[in-house]
Amino acid sequence: MSAISPTALIADDEPLLRRALARQLADAWPELEIVAQARNGREAVERFEALTPDVCFLDVHMPGLDGIDAARAIGQRAQIVFVTAFDRYAVQAFEQGAIDYLVKPVEPARLADTVARLQARLRAQTSMADLGPLLQHLSRTHLRWLRASIGNDVRLIAVEDIDYLRSDEKYTRVAWRDDSGKGGEALVRTPLKDLIAQLDPAQFVQVHRAVVVNLRAVSHVVRGENETARLHLKARTDLLPVSRRYVHHFRPG
Repeated sequence: MSAISPTALIADDEPLLRRALARQLADAWPELEIVAQARNGREAVERFEALTPDVCFLDVHMPGLDGIDAARAIGQRAQIVFVTAFDRYAVQAFEQGAIDYLVKPVEPARLADTVARLQARLRAQTSMADLGPLLQHLSRTHLRWLRASIGNDVRLIAVEDIDYLRSDEKYTRVAWRDDSGKGGEALVRTPLKDLIAQLDPAQFVQVHRAVVVNLRAVSHVVRGENETARLHLKARTDLLPVSRRYVHHFRPG
């Protein structure tokens, strides 16, 4: 722990979220000094090596080197707090008892609990436990459920029931069907780019910069001009565009 005051690093690819967490920490833990902010895991590791902060707040999903990789590189040299939009990661990390977590959007009460635990660990100079097994588990586990808004309701949607996902500005529109064949569309607050990394690549493929499809939902592919294509779905009339960049997914083997 720093001799004068504890120090921290915040890593998140969204500048607004980095600044928001810094403001919340200033209120919840005035003595904490934010010595660095990073846009991705690579920057986080570089700035950690240069400044060796006591605490690292790492967004799980960042482009390139993500929060899991950064935590693996930092190891037991700092207190790690994962910041995530996915409860699955939070629950698994919390159950291990070795690290803490914050779920976006960060709630003041939850942040206060996290700060209290971090302060106690730093006062006791408690070293981090070996995170290797947990990080390995997190890196190979795929998303299984999504919490989506349907009107005023929040619905839990099994990922295997999703036909496709489409980017909708800062949100993601999810088209899904249940076991009875009844389905609908819902909005998820997480951007599509953050969801892609958590989907099983054997089941979900990106077919356009704004569209990801469940291969099990595809009926057939119709080729278009300039090496593009259209996807027809088994239980929907929707036609999904396939851009040149992704048409290789549907070439004959």
